[in-house]
Amino acid sequence: MKLKWGVLGASKLAREKVIPAMAGHQAFEVNAIASRDMEKAREAAEKLAVPRYFGSYEALIQDPEIDVVYIPLPNDLHVEYTLKCIEAGKHVLCEKPLSLKAADMDRLIQARDKHQVKVGEAFMVQSHPQWIKARQIVQGGDLGKVSLIHGFFSYYNVKPENIRNKPEHGGGAIWDIGCYPVFTSRMVLGEEPIRLVASMEYDPGFGTDKLASVMMEFPSARAVFSVSTQLVPYQRMQFFGEQKELEIRIPFNAPPDRPCEIRIATGDIFRENFDPLSFETCNQYTLQAEDFTKAVVEDGEVPVTLENSKANAKVLEAIFRSAKERKWIDL
Repeated sequence: MKLKWGVLGASKLAREKVIPAMAGHQAFEVNAIASRDMEKAREAAEKLAVPRYFGSYEALIQDPEIDVVYIPLPNDLHVEYTLKCIEAGKHVLCEKPLSLKAADMDRLIQARDKHQVKVGEAFMVQSHPQWIKARQIVQGGDLGKVSLIHGFFSYYNVKPENIRNKPEHGGGAIWDIGCYPVFTSRMVLGEEPIRLVASMEYDPGFGTDKLASVMMEFPSARAVFSVSTQLVPYQRMQFFGEQKELEIRIPFNAPPDRPCEIRIATGDIFRENFDPLSFETCNQYTLQAEDFTKAVVEDGEVPVTLENSKANAKVLEAIFRSAKERKWIDL
């Protein structure tokens, strides 16, 4: 019997990436989609071949046929609707960042434990083979002692109506994409940062951080990254060891229609000599849904737990505090 998923909101991410990635699977199906606009819900359902649709979020949450709810709503609504789903006895996979305040995670943890449901944050990178392999290589010592991580993630978006440019909804570079280098640095090292320092540049019209640079000190290494919502689109993550360097070429928006590649190099400045590791074509959103479904069916641990999410949110909050106070923040 297939696990039935419901989707709260007809966001672009849900419509263009997540729902198509979950179509035609043996273990689960997207059974319903909800929007505050009934017509928008109907159009999305018909286009994506989703059997049912609702004109309110609450109607989907209370529907007895739905087993799991996926939440791709604006960032400031994540905690509220995750809590509503938990209290309705639903398992929940919520988009990142799950919370804009680390302290809010405690309410979700308590509710999850009370209602005995599975709740996770949708960091799809956790399920992608290139990241699983990168973690094995770094922690296995294949690069020598890794002392530095370097990351960059950017896109160009100056649309006033876009949710990412609205601070009241949790917009800006750090919440939208800065969460990725924080999360993956923690994931690959298997450690939590001890302290950090950050600098931000804000858009004068939007009031969101359009460029942010961060240095995090971990017990074994330091991670340095920059993110921007108003620069040429680019992304890369690199892990530097004493003997070798590992480069993840498309770390976050891994394509679903071609193989991914990471490269391990010994340090020639022309970057001509490297060992490529190629990964078969896969869809990280499909893998994410498979891993979460497995956790529900087999009563296992979800890919990204609320405890993990709380630790990530704690770092993100500290980044804003550091930039505002212009000093190192101890974690």
